[in-house]
Amino acid sequence: MPMTMELTDNHPEKVQYNSPDFPIYIRRALLSTYPNFSAGIHWHDDIELIFIIDGEMTYNVNGILTNLKSGEGIFVNSKQLHFGFSADKHECDFICVLLHPSLLCAVAETERRFVLPVIRNSDVPYVRLTSDVLWQKEILELIRKLYSDSNTAIAPLKTQATFFEIWSLLYENISLKSTTAKAENLDLTIIKNMVRFLQQNYDKKISLSEIAISGSVGQSKCCKLFAQYFAMSPIQYLNQYRLNKSTCLLKETDLSITEIALTIGFNGGSYYAETFKRWLGKTPSEYRKHNR
Repeated sequence: MPMTMELTDNHPEKVQYNSPDFPIYIRRALLSTYPNFSAGIHWHDDIELIFIIDGEMTYNVNGILTNLKSGEGIFVNSKQLHFGFSADKHECDFICVLLHPSLLCAVAETERRFVLPVIRNSDVPYVRLTSDVLWQKEILELIRKLYSDSNTAIAPLKTQATFFEIWSLLYENISLKSTTAKAENLDLTIIKNMVRFLQQNYDKKISLSEIAISGSVGQSKCCKLFAQYFAMSPIQYLNQYRLNKSTCLLKETDLSITEIALTIGFNGGSYYAETFKRWLGKTPSEYRKHNR
């Protein structure tokens, strides 16, 4: 099943963990279960680990594209903008793991010496994992172990132990040029502010000027950042986000097409239906029928 997240007022996305008592999310999923074979653009405090079981997908981390094939994976550091997709709509069977860094921080000194230098290191937004590199191969195997252990009675204990193994491998092998925390890239902060504004106000009429103001930049800089990070304009991002939201309403409610269009910020049902078909290759009614 696709990952479910929601924005909080002053924070990144809030992850719906396997259990509310442990900040652990472990799922196996098919990319086709996401609208248009694309997971939503998001960020969170959690560490993200992906393992490709079969097929392939492209992973976008802060606007940098990395192709992942069967047997490969990726480590995505805390608070990085990211999402996986297939431009050609090819299927991908994968394991997704989200683990909050707090699982490693029972002792304050462990957090100071071994956790913060990694999660605050702007030089390492992600690491592509392949079996050609021994320590990366070990992490790939440990991701599979996380999934195989996830349904056991003592899954939280096993998960935490495995997370420490993964973290030790990362800490020993990634570049840690400085042990001091680095400020987040300014452009990344700006684009997050604009994305947050759109995700919190998508149901309203929004102008390009308002989007730019939410990031405290001019319209030209606003468009440049959306092109850099997402390869689309701010308005294209807004409409895609609205369309993604509409898929849930189509599957889970009995609202009419016009009612859904107005709920997600479109002016009317006709334009919404046309935009939806261009985006997904089928009408909202066809999508609703197929997915219910």
